[in-house]
Amino acid sequence: QVQLVDSGGGLVQPGGSLTLSCEASGSKLNINVMAWYRQVPGKQRELVARISSDGSTSYADSVKGRFTVSRDNAKNTASLQMKNLKPEDTAVYSCNAVLMLGAMRFDYWGQGTQVTVSS
Repeated sequence: QVQLVDSGGGLVQPGGSLTLSCEASGSKLNINVMAWYRQVPGKQRELVARISSDGSTSYADSVKGRFTVSRDNAKNTASLQMKNLKPEDTAVYSCNAVLMLGAMRFDYWGQGTQVTVSS
C-alpha cells in the first residue's frame, strides 16, 4: 500500500507561480511513475505531467514550457513547479503514483489540492 499526500495549492494571480508537492509513504516503495493530473468539474481528468523513475518526463501540450515536474526517488517525493499560470489552469490537482509488479499495475492517488488562478 502507498499513501500519497499532495499539497501546495492556493489562489494565485494570472502570471503567478505555485509549486505543488507530493509525498509518498508505505512499505517497500518502488514507484515506477509519479504524475500530476488535474480535473475541472464537468470535465475529464487530464494528465498534466509525469516523471518516470529514470527521470524521463512528459507534459500536456497546454503546460509545456510553463510547468516542470521533478522527483526525489530517495525521499519518494514529487513536485510540480508551475509558472506563468493562466485562469485555465484552475483545477483540482492530484498526485498519482504507479507501481508495476510484473504485469500488474497499481495506481495510488493523493487527496487533491485546489489551484485557482484569478485576479
